[in-house]
Amino acid sequence: MDNTRFTLVRDAYRKQAVAVDAPVEAPSKYFGELIFGRGEMRRYLDPSTFRALEKCIDSGEPLDLGIAGKVADGMKQWALEHGVTHVSHWFQPLTDSTAEKHNSLLEYDGKGGVIESFSGSELVQQEPDASSFPSGGLRATFEARGYTAWDPASPVFIQDDTLCIPTVFISYTGEALDYKTPLIKSIKAVEDAAVPICRLFDPAVVRVFCYLGWEQEYFLVDEDLYSARPDLMLTGRTLMGHQSSKSQQLDDHYFGAIPSRVTAFMKDLEREALRLGIPVKTRHNEVAPNQFELAPIYGEANLSNDQNQLIMNLMHKIARIHGFAVLFHEKPFAGINGSGKHCNWSLGTDTGVQLMAPGRNPDGNLQFLVFFVNVLMAVQRYNSLLKASVASATNAHRLGANEAPPAIISAFLGKTMTDVLRRIKDTPSGTPVEIAGRKGARLGAYGIPEIFIDNTDRNRTSPFAFTGNRFEFRAVGSSANCAGAITALNAAVAGQLKDFMACVDAAMAAGKARDEAVMDCLKPIIAEVIDTVCFDGNGYTEEWKKEAERRGLDTETCVPRMFLGFTSPEAVRLFGRTGVFTAKELEARNEVNWNRYVKKVQIEARVMSRMVTNHIIPAVLEYKRRLLEGLSLEKNVFGPSLHDASAEEIVRTIVSELAVLRSDTAALDEAVEQAELIENDFEKAVAYHGIAELIEETRKPVDRLEEITDNAIWPLPKYREILLIS
Repeated sequence: MDNTRFTLVRDAYRKQAVAVDAPVEAPSKYFGELIFGRGEMRRYLDPSTFRALEKCIDSGEPLDLGIAGKVADGMKQWALEHGVTHVSHWFQPLTDSTAEKHNSLLEYDGKGGVIESFSGSELVQQEPDASSFPSGGLRATFEARGYTAWDPASPVFIQDDTLCIPTVFISYTGEALDYKTPLIKSIKAVEDAAVPICRLFDPAVVRVFCYLGWEQEYFLVDEDLYSARPDLMLTGRTLMGHQSSKSQQLDDHYFGAIPSRVTAFMKDLEREALRLGIPVKTRHNEVAPNQFELAPIYGEANLSNDQNQLIMNLMHKIARIHGFAVLFHEKPFAGINGSGKHCNWSLGTDTGVQLMAPGRNPDGNLQFLVFFVNVLMAVQRYNSLLKASVASATNAHRLGANEAPPAIISAFLGKTMTDVLRRIKDTPSGTPVEIAGRKGARLGAYGIPEIFIDNTDRNRTSPFAFTGNRFEFRAVGSSANCAGAITALNAAVAGQLKDFMACVDAAMAAGKARDEAVMDCLKPIIAEVIDTVCFDGNGYTEEWKKEAERRGLDTETCVPRMFLGFTSPEAVRLFGRTGVFTAKELEARNEVNWNRYVKKVQIEARVMSRMVTNHIIPAVLEYKRRLLEGLSLEKNVFGPSLHDASAEEIVRTIVSELAVLRSDTAALDEAVEQAELIENDFEKAVAYHGIAELIEETRKPVDRLEEITDNAIWPLPKYREILLIS
């Protein structure tokens, strides 16, 4: 560890030691001090400007440019008081990270000097180069114009000396080039579809909100060891390495005592997150060694997604101060658990009703069942789309690997809710339903049982699980932008709710009462989903894979083919009618997905080949040379009959494994060379799917050689060294 980093880590330790005796400032005192929240708005804006901005935030109405100028003046004053010198639009292009371009606040004053200036137009819109970001052909290299536009629903925040403004990113021709734009559209779509249904039960409902609570899993490794592993640095995962004798088999890391160095990192991370208004709540050791989890308080989906992107950036920055590298790759180490980002999703009304939580009366339970059942139907109807939304080159290493949900999208309900649906489906009209030892109340001609929150067990093998008052989309990868999965889910639910409302409207127009119309439309859906997409068993078994295929669920395992779920006729119609994506945007995004898949696997293949050539083979040959020298010396001293046969056997094994390794590496290089000749994006991606499998084959002889090569000669830090933070 170099002296600079040693000093930083030492100071961090000392700070923690001092904190034991010194009074600790309550987080509520500094929460949100680096965001331009409503409190700051009231202080720095005149009352009419504040009311206009608040209305814009709450209702989504556009902000008048004249008002934007006054808002910018207030923001500038607040920012200057916090030492800000630059401003940047902060957006989420179709990459694995966020983007920002910093502009100084300085302008000439016309008198030979400079002043700090920040106008309403600079707040509302900027123009980054759209040709240099992934666009799937929406922008050519010579067509550079694109726009970022302020999203007032997400607070402006300060990073270091820069005022950051959350924005959408669109092309000159209006197509979305980011994750935020379609997410916002999907939130509006699900609200528009949900409000009419809510008004069947409560005419006072005006708005429906989409909520997201993410659980961010991640690994920490020592930065020095990280820097000594080219595969970790360049791909985010170890492409080679045999398992440590001790890893997670004793189950002693999960929820164990957090290592002191990690606690110091977490404290600094949490303080900075809270200052940025990110309500971090939970921290703990995860299952795998060096694996941890952080989760915030549940929040509105658009803001919560921004906060997840922001905290991932923050984690990289603070980890380095503590001598760590943070890994978000879904499977950085073979043989131990990978990382996900569980997205807890629900809907709620402006009247305070949580639509995914059972009600306290028959009316409330009926409304809950309407949304609960229609979400299940959305998951069934758009099964391939939802799987496409979580598919990636990196998440492919995690899904179905016996530590995460399988690559089959099914829904876990738990015994109580499964019983509820079966009994509603099978019970004749007018018969009360009895369940969980309690008799249900009558609702018109139908018996609706009393339902309780937390009435389900947990099923870690389910990719989409009901957990009592929300659904947990567990298949999302830890490195992913939550918006991808939540956009697809919102659109699917919105489309299904629209169809359900049309059914109810038709039934009521035919003279049926509300309750009868609702139940007549619900029962066929229940009958369809209960034995199709609903599955409470073990998703890891081979039997389930066969059963899922029999049920008609998507069982595709090739990631490039999974992406076709975005452009299926059903998906194109869905996104078109909900206004989330145009067909052109969907085609472009698939090109981006295929290109990204190709590049990630291509990088892995190149790193694997070069590490084998430059690290592994030279080290193993050196070990073989030493063994042969020793054998030669033994024969010279003791004669041929007394030499060490075990050393000779090791040499033979090395020769054999090196031959396999050279052959596998040559096949890998040849496959990459041939794949690069393919011009069609989809076909090239499919070819690289095969290359991903070749990378795993090439790994096998490397790992076997690691086990027999002298530890002093092996050129890379091993799992037993990387996966131990004291």
